Amino acid sequence: MTASFRTLEETTADDWARLQTTWTPFLNGLAGRVLKHLELMTFDHGGLPVTQLEHSLQTATRAFRDERDEEYVVCALLHDLGDMLAPTNHADFIATLLKPYISEQNHWMLSQHAIFQGYYFWHHWGMNRDERDKYRGHQWFDYTADFCGLYDQTSFERGYDTMPLEAFRPMVERVLSADRLDSRL
Repeated sequence: MTASFRTLEETTADDWARLQTTWTPFLNGLAGRVLKHLELMTFDHGGLPVTQLEHSLQTATRAFRDERDEEYVVCALLHDLGDMLAPTNHADFIATLLKPYISEQNHWMLSQHAIFQGYYFWHHWGMNRDERDKYRGHQWFDYTADFCGLYDQTSFERGYDTMPLEAFRPMVERVLSADRLDSRL
């Protein structure tokens, strides 16, 4: 049943009780919406050796094969999800999206990964490749540097034996589940 109010001020407790019954199914649909968005990442920024989807799958595959925990693997898979909608602040985009579902450590890694990734190529653009050094001494500096060094910057390999997106679907569904969210609040 659709609510009939025109403003939030007009709502009643009954309206909100009915609406709340749709909230959990909507939250549980997040994983599917995120994966559909990931499937759209078949672009390459004009010349990269692989598409952004292939890059994401390679990054997650490498993390999975290194036996990283499920949350980390999902972060690896989704780390560049914001490239399509927020290309100038994609790290903030994904960190914000996943914040309620992931650890502080993984949130910080995602929010800073673009700066840490710059170490590998910014000097070619006349930028400071050591920009990440402003975070040296931070408790998750090495963790984030390892993510970029081991998984992100290495995942542009044509022909890499990448796991299919469907292999990651159950992991994404578990990490982005409403039940997990409720336990973190």
